[in-house]
Amino acid sequence: MRELFTMWRNTRMIMLVAVVAAVYAAVLIPFKALTIIPGITSVRPANVFPVIFSLMFGPAAAWGSAIGNLIGDVFGGTLGPGSAFGFVGNFFFGLVGYKLWGNLGVLSTGEEPDMRSGGQLVEYLAVTVVASTITAGIIAWGLEVLGLFPFSVLGTIITINNLLAAAILGPPLLYLVYPRIKEMGLLYPDVMSASDLPDVGSSRQQLAALGIAAVSVVWVVLGVAISVGVQGVQFGAAPGVDVAPGTGGATTQIALGAVAFLVVLVLTAISGERLSEMLGRR
Repeated sequence: MRELFTMWRNTRMIMLVAVVAAVYAAVLIPFKALTIIPGITSVRPANVFPVIFSLMFGPAAAWGSAIGNLIGDVFGGTLGPGSAFGFVGNFFFGLVGYKLWGNLGVLSTGEEPDMRSGGQLVEYLAVTVVASTITAGIIAWGLEVLGLFPFSVLGTIITINNLLAAAILGPPLLYLVYPRIKEMGLLYPDVMSASDLPDVGSSRQQLAALGIAAVSVVWVVLGVAISVGVQGVQFGAAPGVDVAPGTGGATTQIALGAVAFLVVLVLTAISGERLSEMLGRR
């Protein structure tokens, strides 16, 4: 986790943060009019960028995604209390990709994410599921804490919204862009010094990555199940139609989210990354 802060000493990484934030915000803002939940979320094809940028730019993608989403809220007219959780959720949206790639056991190919093989596509889709659910979990939990909506409303919408954009648009974009970014020497292992990258053993890397994946998916599945099965919220309920604003704040969901988020933080702190080894930078 140290690399998330030491990267700010690196001018090229700061430039990558700015590029990620600008691209993400530029594609988010025009689609703000296609609203799903007024003032909270909209149709977001831009959701492809945090995942693919994470695989190329590492820590810069985490900060850039968080800042870009905040810029999108400011200029898209959706800035509000939930934007703080949106910042954190999108930070992890741009973080988990490079933490998980190569660390998912049998799902990992041991290859760079240039989308030249079917195995890479499977690994990419697994990464996308985790990135989508962890973002949905954080933001849906945040809206529950603020008392706005039950967990299942945002948890379901954000997971699907993120997953569709990243799963459909990501592989062709990586196929086209990744080799060019590599040729330019802008992959994060090329930009960062080896001493700034986490020095973590392979077994701990894999344990942390699998833990993040498990907690993220279980958090959303269990959170939605509690909303539907215990709280009686209709599955797939339309916000503002089937579920009125101000119906969140369930103690069980708040406690579940607090535990899940704390576990994710701990696992992130002990995690590593594998791409630098694939590129021979270690």
